[in-house]
Amino acid sequence: MSKKPDFYTPYKGPAGGWGALQSTTKHWLKSDNAIRNINTLLKTNQPHGFDCPGCAWGEKHDPAKIRFCENGAKAVNWEATSRKVDAAFMAEHSVTWLNTQSNYFLEYQGRLTEPMRYNRETDHYEPISWDQAYKQIADTLKSQSSPDNVAFYTSGRASNEAAFLYQLFARAYGTNNFPDCSNMCHEASGYALTSSIGNGKGTVKIDDFDHTDAVFVFGQNPGTNHPRMLETLKEVVQRGAHLLSFNTLRERGLERFQNPQNPIEMLTNGSQPTTTGYFCPKIGGDMAVVRGMVKVLIDLEEAAQQQGKAVFDHDFISEHTQGVDAYLEQVKQTSWPDIIKQSGLTKEEITHAANVYANANSVIITWAMGITQHHHSVATIHEIINLLTLRGNLGKPGAGTCPVRGHSNVQGDRTMGINERPSQAFLDALEKRFHFTPPQNHGLAVVDTIRAMHDGKVGVFIALGGNFAAATPDTQATEQALKKCQLTVQISTKLNRSHLITGTEAIILPCLGRTDIDHQMKGQQKVTVEDSFSMIHASGGVLQPLTKEQKSEPAIIAGIAAATLGNFPIDWMEAVSDYDIIRDHIAAVIPGFTDFNQRILQAGGFYLGNSARERKWTTPSNKAILHTHVLPESILPKRAQDLLSDKTLIMQTLRSHDQYNTTIYGMDDRYRGIKGERKVVFINPADIQRLGFEEGQSVTLRSIWDDGVERKVNGFKLVPYSIPAGNIATYYPETNPLVPLDSHGEFSNTPTSKSIAIELEAYEEESDNIAVFAR
Repeated sequence: MSKKPDFYTPYKGPAGGWGALQSTTKHWLKSDNAIRNINTLLKTNQPHGFDCPGCAWGEKHDPAKIRFCENGAKAVNWEATSRKVDAAFMAEHSVTWLNTQSNYFLEYQGRLTEPMRYNRETDHYEPISWDQAYKQIADTLKSQSSPDNVAFYTSGRASNEAAFLYQLFARAYGTNNFPDCSNMCHEASGYALTSSIGNGKGTVKIDDFDHTDAVFVFGQNPGTNHPRMLETLKEVVQRGAHLLSFNTLRERGLERFQNPQNPIEMLTNGSQPTTTGYFCPKIGGDMAVVRGMVKVLIDLEEAAQQQGKAVFDHDFISEHTQGVDAYLEQVKQTSWPDIIKQSGLTKEEITHAANVYANANSVIITWAMGITQHHHSVATIHEIINLLTLRGNLGKPGAGTCPVRGHSNVQGDRTMGINERPSQAFLDALEKRFHFTPPQNHGLAVVDTIRAMHDGKVGVFIALGGNFAAATPDTQATEQALKKCQLTVQISTKLNRSHLITGTEAIILPCLGRTDIDHQMKGQQKVTVEDSFSMIHASGGVLQPLTKEQKSEPAIIAGIAAATLGNFPIDWMEAVSDYDIIRDHIAAVIPGFTDFNQRILQAGGFYLGNSARERKWTTPSNKAILHTHVLPESILPKRAQDLLSDKTLIMQTLRSHDQYNTTIYGMDDRYRGIKGERKVVFINPADIQRLGFEEGQSVTLRSIWDDGVERKVNGFKLVPYSIPAGNIATYYPETNPLVPLDSHGEFSNTPTSKSIAIELEAYEEESDNIAVFAR
């Protein structure tokens, strides 16, 4: 029997402000270290503090300013708790029982404090010494018939120093199997940017936002995922520049923002707009939006030429680009009815956006996972780059590309060589420095690693951070694949789902977090991270670790490597005695890191550089390439298209406001008006009525795919929301079981978590989620 959604009250206030302060205070108190953690938060993103363990948004150099946001405060408090998950905790709770608990419950129990090994006979984790753990891991690695039987997973939380050691160890061992969290988020950005401009990173610095005439924000929700970006966006609007946002859902952070650090706004309860135009395209409709904008620009260019003027930057196009004629011809052949149907916007709305772009001398385009997690994501980003290219908005102040990364060092990990398809130049640099020949064959990314584990081709899985079991698609398929492993190793700060989905053998190794002081043989150490703007920052913890049994990530990697390889190709233990040694190796191998140890001492860090920012295109033609794609007939992969009906809805997954990646800080989603609930479906009210449901009714979601596997989740409540008809949104990771492993992006292999075809059914009785792996 359905009922009105009493857990849902539409949010009326601005983003930030008093609501953010109240939420931050609540999380201070939940940490059990409120006073200590206030002091800790004041060290966040400061020159003599630690880099926020949350998002990768950059900072202007202003040491007098408080430099954390609400979500940063949650991340710090979540990590800097005094609660412990130790041997006594594990003796009390079986793995089977723990696996019935929520993700929130698991991580709320506290920090992992000692190495532990899973005892399958007792179904409990039990303490093991570090030496015993290293030996068991090393013995298992040495026993493999091929190094490619092992996968080395990396989370974006890992520092540059840890990531570099990790990839060096794995390649010295003999494999390029580096499944990485990048494979699930911005892989499409890296592929599209590299193939277009020769560099897989954004071209803008944070200071460019002070000089831009217009910012176009595609497929992202800064208010929840990177709140520090809101202040930047507000400043853009305040000085009179345009800021147009394209987002499928109405999100409060992209409408109004109250800066908690502005006394006047707080005392008057005022707020400032964060956009000058808000558009709600259909899920996956962004490529059609940009295609329509270019179609308008072509008309504007033809009209301007009749007056002896130009809209396009012909000098830039002539000197710096390749492929413009073929691209423009494809745009001309794309019909307006197709553009309007796929985008969900009117021709008038698209024309308005195009006119804003045409009248701006410098334009920045930002995007996040609302763009990158579709089958046609690479084509969409190519389209965005083409749009920028037509008016020369690459390589000049106030203009360029800005993919907004998620975790705080996900970009840095890739820079350090966490890449299953490394460049030959990188491998050659490793060989020159360390005097061994790294493996030359391509390794496995996330989706292929899951398949390989299931097929028995990967039997050892080592995770440097993250929560692989929860974060990946096709949850039951992933869990079955992990359970087939001979050994799973998790290097972690807190208990999570992945510790409970074990191989035949399983080991947990507790590591230090970003807030913890890192003591090594030659003194207290700092690590470094890279933000979305290619700025390299030093980060040093400020809290004493809870126990002496917790080790740093570099120390853990060195311990495994030394037990496995001895002192080949380096003296691992010497390298972690002083991280300056690791940074000297990085400087010798990776371009841009010359004088690494000296440059991290400067306030604000240093800029790594981007060749495309200098209009140097490291593509085969030494030009910026405009790629031409036909506007797809459907945003869905072919394997779902033929199974659709008039009841089909397109689902995207997203995070709640009390969440970062798979970490659930609380059960509320303040800006979307949800209280104490996560199993919800945000749906257009017209679709509720059309499909014969009621607000608040519990439903089953069933995904549509052609492999005969039943993938469904039960007991989700319908919430009427401002979202285009035919589209719905649900929380991740609760609906990851609906994402087929084979539904991934063209070229990127990224799971299509933002465009899954589903149907709703009335939910009648409790039953387990069903998702069986089939090939």
